[in-house]
Amino acid sequence: MSSKMNKVQLSKGILQMKFMSRTKEKLDKEADEERGRALYASEITDKMLTETVKYVLEPSYVPCENLIEGRISYGGMNPDIERILDIESGADIAKREQQEAAKQAQMQTDVPDAEMARFYTSVVHTMNKKYDSHKKRLQHPLPLNIKRSKQVIE
Repeated sequence: MSSKMNKVQLSKGILQMKFMSRTKEKLDKEADEERGRALYASEITDKMLTETVKYVLEPSYVPCENLIEGRISYGGMNPDIERILDIESGADIAKREQQEAAKQAQMQTDVPDAEMARFYTSVVHTMNKKYDSHKKRLQHPLPLNIKRSKQVIE
């Protein structure tokens, strides 16, 4: 009772405000716990409060029997599921790593370096040709009202 007197209580008006909803819920929960302890104080012993649970309740018998949950593929009918099951079981880790390394190597050599260099140089050359005539036009010393003769660009 003395602990209640020492605690500062917030008014109901403040607790009903929107930003105080969490505090209100916390105080309501504490009050319910105190009422429950007071109601069952004669029936609950100290041993009941300190004792740990000795039993584990399992809602399914799947982990007890070491069964496989979910989908299963038989005879290579669904390779995605077989790959997932291999990953979960940890089987053939070295084989899987070799397959992934081979896939990576194949992905890296899809376009040879020489072909990529040729393509890039042709793109650069095309872009240079596109903007070259524009640059020459801007640098030309003749006024705009005089007709220009076309120059041959190499």
